[in-house]
Amino acid sequence: MSIQIYTIYPDIIKKETPLELQKLRIAAYCRVSKATPELLHSLEIQMLHFNTIITENPNWTLYKVYSDVASGTRKTGRSGYCEILRDAKQHRFDYIFVKSLSRFGRDTLEALSTIRRLKSMNIGLLSEVEKIDTLKIDDASLSILFAVAQEESATKSENIKFGIHQRMREGKALLNHTRFLGYTKDAEGQLVIVPEEAEIVRKIFSLYLEGNGVRKIKRYLEEHGIRTVTGKAEWSTSTIDRMLSNEKYMGILLLQKTYTPDFLTGKQKKNRGELSMYMIEDAHEAIIEKEVFEAVQKKKRWSTSCK
Repeated sequence: MSIQIYTIYPDIIKKETPLELQKLRIAAYCRVSKATPELLHSLEIQMLHFNTIITENPNWTLYKVYSDVASGTRKTGRSGYCEILRDAKQHRFDYIFVKSLSRFGRDTLEALSTIRRLKSMNIGLLSEVEKIDTLKIDDASLSILFAVAQEESATKSENIKFGIHQRMREGKALLNHTRFLGYTKDAEGQLVIVPEEAEIVRKIFSLYLEGNGVRKIKRYLEEHGIRTVTGKAEWSTSTIDRMLSNEKYMGILLLQKTYTPDFLTGKQKKNRGELSMYMIEDAHEAIIEKEVFEAVQKKKRWSTSCK
């Protein structure tokens, strides 16, 4: 398999030995944004692709294929990204293969800073889509390429938001959580009751109406060996408090309670009227009766006002 790497100014670069014929230690970095079956399959294909390209070249030595399942807009949660930078400091490879600049990072300033550090160590980034070698391209040109990639990312983000909003307007549920005490998801992604967990939920609401605060409820659950949805023996008072205000327990979905103003930071903000909210009644089977849920909310408001 032949790989052609060139810069955006190929005519002014002096001829040299092609990378394919150089003795090099090569690493690769692959990333997808979410752990959906489709994206995880894509990640697997990416990793296999680079493994094949590198190992089939007799002049190249594969060091490692790093990977992440995380957003490319920030370092948080990107253990593979952090690991490859640590190994770069130890000069364990000469080049890093990536599918595209956006796979390496979507924040232009962060990505450029990292590439400059790599260049200072004489380590290059090889991008298949843009067909560039960062050791042979100036920072100004690289900034332009990253700016284009970031703009494409912003456009994609807005398109995704539009699709989500459209689904909300049509009354279609978008449930992002994977673990939710009292419910699980069926094959179509709809909430269905888990009987033994539903009893825990009902007990929590019952204890609260009997006059127990979240701290007492926490103590009760732990003393009776009742575990959280993730199997932990210790309960969080904030988790219990959120459960007591979660409208999903009475079969209602309130969509877009939070939103993400800036796709680069990825930080969510509570929706206080900036965007429309969408309520879907009878979206799934209720665990808590509406009268009970409203009684809990009334009691919570009274407790808050008296503090």
